[in-house]
Formats: sequence, C-alpha cells, structure tokens
Amino acid sequence: MREYTEKIEKQLLSPYAQCVIDSQGRQVPEPPCDLRTDFQRDRDRIIYCKSFRRLKHKTQVFLSPEGDHYRTRLTHTLEVSQIARTMARALRLNEDLTEAIAMGHDLGHTPFGHAGERILNEISAIGFQHNKQSRRVVEVLENDGKGLNLTFEVRDGIENHTSQTRAVTLEGRLVALSDRIAYINHDIDDAIRAGLLTDEDLPFRSNLLLGTSHSQRINTLIHDVVKNSLDQPEIHMSEDIYSVMDELRNFMFTNIYHVDSGAKKEERKAEKVIESLYNYYCEDEHSLPPMIQEEVKRFGREQAICDYIAGMTDRYALAEFSRLFIPAAWDRI
Repeated sequence: MREYTEKIEKQLLSPYAQCVIDSQGRQVPEPPCDLRTDFQRDRDRIIYCKSFRRLKHKTQVFLSPEGDHYRTRLTHTLEVSQIARTMARALRLNEDLTEAIAMGHDLGHTPFGHAGERILNEISAIGFQHNKQSRRVVEVLENDGKGLNLTFEVRDGIENHTSQTRAVTLEGRLVALSDRIAYINHDIDDAIRAGLLTDEDLPFRSNLLLGTSHSQRINTLIHDVVKNSLDQPEIHMSEDIYSVMDELRNFMFTNIYHVDSGAKKEERKAEKVIESLYNYYCEDEHSLPPMIQEEVKRFGREQAICDYIAGMTDRYALAEFSRLFIPAAWDRI
C-alpha cells in the first residue's frame, strides 16, 4: 500500500510538489512502514506526542477566557491544517506533508501565547523563538529526549513557518500562509465574541474585498491563493488581496494584539508569571524536577529552563507560580 501511494503521488501531484519518495529522509534511517508513507507517519507521531496534547491548554490570544468557544493553541492548529490541506489538494501539492507541518508548527509555543514568547525571549540569555523551539521539540525533547525522528521536509516546514523565514518546500510555504490566514480570521471572530470588535469596525476595504463574515473572508483568501498559485513554482496571492490582508493584520495589531483592553490587559500578569518562574529556577536549579535537572547537565541551565517553561500549559505555569510564590494555608495539628 505504501509503494502504491508513492507511485500515485508521482503520477498525480504537481511537478512542484514534494513527493515522499524524493524526501531527504530522517535523521536516523528507519525501515519503512507497509501501509503509511513517511509523511503520514510523521503526522501520526506528532498527533500522538505529549506536546501536541498540551496545546489544548495553551492560550491562542485571549488569556483564560470565560466562554468555551474561544480558540486555544490546539484549535488554531486544527484550523491551520484544514485551510492548508484545502489549498494543497486544489494545488496538487502533498497533503500528508502539508498536514504534518501544520500539526507540528506550534508545538514549541509557550504558555500565555505570544506574551509568554515575548518575555522569555527578553529575559533569556539565549533568546527564544517558538518556531525554532517547535523544531527542537520534535528533534530533541519529545519521546523522552530521543525526538520523533521526523523527515527533513517536515522539520524544515515546522521551523520556517513564520514571515521571517522560508521553507524549502511549497507545502511548508503554504502552511506559513495558512497560519496567517487562520489566526487573523479566528482572532477577529474571538474579538467579536468578546465584544471588543464588531464587523462594522473592520477596515472598509476588508469588508469590500474579502467579505463581511468569517467564512467569506477565509473562502476569498483560499480561492485567491489557489487561483494565483496553480501550476506555479511559488505560492502567490494577488496584490489587492495580499494588501488588504496585510491591512487587516495591521488593524488587529493596533486594535487587539497590542492594547490593554478586554482579556489582553492580563498579559502583563502572565509575563510576570513567566519572568518569576524563570528567575527562580535560575537561582535554584534544585527546585526543578529531576528530569529537568538532568536536562541541565545535557543542554545547560538556560536551555533546560527555557525548554521546561515553554512546555508548560497555562494552568501548569499558574500552579507552579502559586506553589513557589503564594503562601500555603497553615494547617494546625
């Protein structure tokens, strides 16, 4: 079955797609699976790993929202995967590779969303970027420190999904664009749900060119990418649609991401939690769990502490902060 799938890929996929049979392979060679291609196995390894499960308790944009319908890092990941796979199928790119990259692209994200990433990058001597940490998770940290041994194309796509870097495959570049399409639109949806925005507040050109609803905006963006990228060696958007999406992104940074209103006002508290934990662990390595103390010996103090904090969920970080800094109730005997 695997060989049949590999043969079908060669026959049906675009000449610009990454066929699994042409992959640069894994860090450590393994016998192939009878049923699944290597990209399918990579996707499965990511979905079954502990870092993926923890995404359900990590902030996307709004910290500790009251309602059950706000996005988390996990639901964001699923939306990115859905958008990317839709475009990959239309463009005849490799859906399995696309899905594997999408599922793994945020595994290294800190608790408390970009607020956690921002403060950890500021206070750590080695710096911190969630995309590089995501690759580190799958290469080094997962599977009890042995890593997931993924293919090169998946690892490259995971690391290079931000606007500052560029993946080697079209599938990786498609995930990067899908990430932007997803977070802009679902953050608008969440902000409207939170009462921070209305549809009428959005830029006029956005409503005119993209549509006035969540589904219309995503549908327009997807169709534009497919129309301009079909049978092309690059992923493109039309100038008008790209400019209006960029305008919408800037609008969100100005009005939602960088303001002290609604749930965003709690970000300074979240930053204080991360900073306090980081400083405490640096001053007292013996307060770290035994497994992390072993990682200190292996990777150095700064790296091990960054790995530990980045792997926390929001609620675990808060529990650790409470344990270390909040006096416990005195139980008189």
